[in-house]
Amino acid sequence: MKYSRMLIPTIKEIPADAEIPSHQLMIRAGLIRKLASGTYTYLPTGFRCLRKVTEIVRDEMNKAGAQEILMPAIQPIELWQKTGRDVDYGETMAKFTDRHGRVNVLAPTAEEVVTFVGANEINSYKQLPINIYQISFKFRDEFRPRFGVLRSREFIMKDSYSFHATAESLEETYRLMYDTYCKIFKRCGLDYVIVEAEAGEMGGSGSHQFTIPCENGEDMIVYTKDGKYAANIEKAAVDAVEKDPPLAGQPSLTEVSTPNAGTIEDVCKFMKTKPNKMIKTIIYSAGNEDQPKQTVAVLVRGDHEVNPEKLTQALNGIHTVLADEATIEKVTSAKVGFSGPVGLAGNVDKIFIDHSVAAMQVAVAGANKTDCHVKGVVPGRDFPLEGDNIEITDIRNAVEGDTYQGKKLLFKRGIEVGQVFKLGTKYSSKMGAKFLDENGKEQICTMGCYGIGINRIIASAIEAGCDKNGIIWPITIAPFEVMITSIGDDEEITSVAQKIHDGLEAAGIEVLWDDRDARGGVKFKDADLIGIPLRVTIGKRSIADGNVEIKLRSESDSSKVDIAGAAEKIIEMVKAMKAELYP
Repeated sequence: MKYSRMLIPTIKEIPADAEIPSHQLMIRAGLIRKLASGTYTYLPTGFRCLRKVTEIVRDEMNKAGAQEILMPAIQPIELWQKTGRDVDYGETMAKFTDRHGRVNVLAPTAEEVVTFVGANEINSYKQLPINIYQISFKFRDEFRPRFGVLRSREFIMKDSYSFHATAESLEETYRLMYDTYCKIFKRCGLDYVIVEAEAGEMGGSGSHQFTIPCENGEDMIVYTKDGKYAANIEKAAVDAVEKDPPLAGQPSLTEVSTPNAGTIEDVCKFMKTKPNKMIKTIIYSAGNEDQPKQTVAVLVRGDHEVNPEKLTQALNGIHTVLADEATIEKVTSAKVGFSGPVGLAGNVDKIFIDHSVAAMQVAVAGANKTDCHVKGVVPGRDFPLEGDNIEITDIRNAVEGDTYQGKKLLFKRGIEVGQVFKLGTKYSSKMGAKFLDENGKEQICTMGCYGIGINRIIASAIEAGCDKNGIIWPITIAPFEVMITSIGDDEEITSVAQKIHDGLEAAGIEVLWDDRDARGGVKFKDADLIGIPLRVTIGKRSIADGNVEIKLRSESDSSKVDIAGAAEKIIEMVKAMKAELYP
């Protein structure tokens, strides 16, 4: 392929709205162009990368016995109302009303649709297990799209779904998909970390997340130095701390007027205390449409944050939202910002107390009275740590200094590129996906779900592989494997370039020949920016010496190769580079 015949619009300037390297470089290297907030057009080189990732994913999924299908992007909202996930997704779900007045969803995922398929097509245990997948566009109405294709409104996902007669069968497929994902990410040239994860709005009993460590990642990986534990921040467990011995002569409970001080920062400043000496009391409303509403209070230390996923798990999967002002005033008799644990137990359905709060000697807390706080609060004396509606548990995000099983927790950022879930019967029970077992008895299908962000693989590869000059692609997902850079329009230079180009193409090597009428410096800068793994430079001087220059994008040094053996040497190098990722 000749560069002069391709649309590769590289630019020198860093786009003003591009915050991270992958976003900047995908635009500068001519891979994508923004259409509107969170939506992008893939230009020829970007689409080549996208297609390569897709082909790797499809190849490994097919080898694992999964069958490819394609489901509608437009889905009736009634399917989502059956599972309650229309509420879970909230405003993130993109919806529209058609000309007949029917409300439709632009698919953010496809659990409901695939379960509808299963409910209609599966009727016997002899059909199970079955694993079906699709590679398609998904839509989420992100409030603030950012980071290019990492947090966009429209994206491409491989989502697969398995149906089983038993939990043991689900476990087998779950492990198969786990191993398949390892193969996929290795073939894509990504160094990944597998962490325990919460299932979140997907639901289910277990999940693992595949994450690419990088400083610009939105996910936080929590792990131990020995590598025996890794989880995302939503799942990361924290050791309980031992309760400090009681103070000699415990202080009395004292109310303090704190006008307009409704935040931790304001109270600390007003009362000359620190966040770790305070108790935050946060009120939630819990319950789905088919469940009775509950009012739940969560107590965490002032320097900690409630973990919403741990709260959902503590409530056995019941959805929660922050309570509105009216609810807060009803249960605390105070405006927002002045809630506290003293006297609260009888006014709420459930109280979750984080271990760190239960271990405090004395604290400052809201007084359940507007513009007032109390000091000298002693857990266990001034509010109960036991009771029918009280539970002490790990309910917060892990932070620096925490431990798990006695080991210090460490933190690093990463990008999620895939996740596998054991869904159980969350969807099949609500949507009637059943089968007759060998005894003719009706049973509910057990399900698994397995997703990969196709666009995210590309962005993650760039985040993990780039320098000040541009992208450094893994060879398996690069737009081309080799770039030939001819310097000058001398007939002999063109002849040598043409011969090497044709020899590589004949051997199945993907090669881009920069035949443009441009200076060598411009061509070299574009070659580095686009990031093609191997560059061959052909110029008047090298031809006079009977050789060409070969340089790997990932290395600073180049080497000379005899013209006659250049194509053969390049083919050998490309095969070796690919074999490292896919033996």
